[in-house]
Amino acid sequence: MNYSEIKKCDIANGPGVRVTIFVSGCTHHCEGCFNEMTWDFQYGKPFMEETISEILQYLAPDYITGLTLLGGEPLEYVNWQGLLPLLRAVKEKYPKKDVWCYTGYLFDKDILEDFCSRWEEMKEFLSYLDVIVDGEFILEQKDISLRFKGSKNQRIISVQESMRTGQIVLWDINR
Repeated sequence: MNYSEIKKCDIANGPGVRVTIFVSGCTHHCEGCFNEMTWDFQYGKPFMEETISEILQYLAPDYITGLTLLGGEPLEYVNWQGLLPLLRAVKEKYPKKDVWCYTGYLFDKDILEDFCSRWEEMKEFLSYLDVIVDGEFILEQKDISLRFKGSKNQRIISVQESMRTGQIVLWDINR
C-alpha cells in the first residue's frame, strides 16, 4: 500500500484537530474528485512500519481528537489490509481517540453485505472505526455548506451504533 500524505493537524475531516492519512489507490474515479492524483495505487510513498510509528507520534498530543482515513479509497482491499495494523496500534495506544473513515462504498450494501461476507478481517477493521462517511462524491450534489462531507448523498454513520442495532445510525453532528 502507498499513501500520498499525512497531515498532522487537520480540522476539515472530522471534529476537532485530527491526524489524517490520504492513502493511494481508488477505483471509483468520481467526477470532480478533489484528490485525483491518489487514484493511482502507485502514487506517493510506501506505507511501512515506520509510517505507523510516525502516525502514533502525531496522535500523542492531548489536543489531537483522533485519526481520519481518506484517499484515494481506504476501503480498496489492498488499502484496508495495509491500514489494519495501524488501526490495531491506534486503538491499543489511544483508546479514547476516535477514528473516522471516508469511503465511496456504501456502508450497508458494499461493506456489510459484500465485504464482511468475503473477508472476515473486515469485521475487525470496522470494530476500530467510530464514524464512516460513505457514498461516492457526486458533483451534481456538491454542497460546500455541508459539514464533513462533500455531496448531499453522502452519509455520516456512527459505525458501532449501527453494528449494534443492525440498522444505519447517523452520527449526531451536534455532539
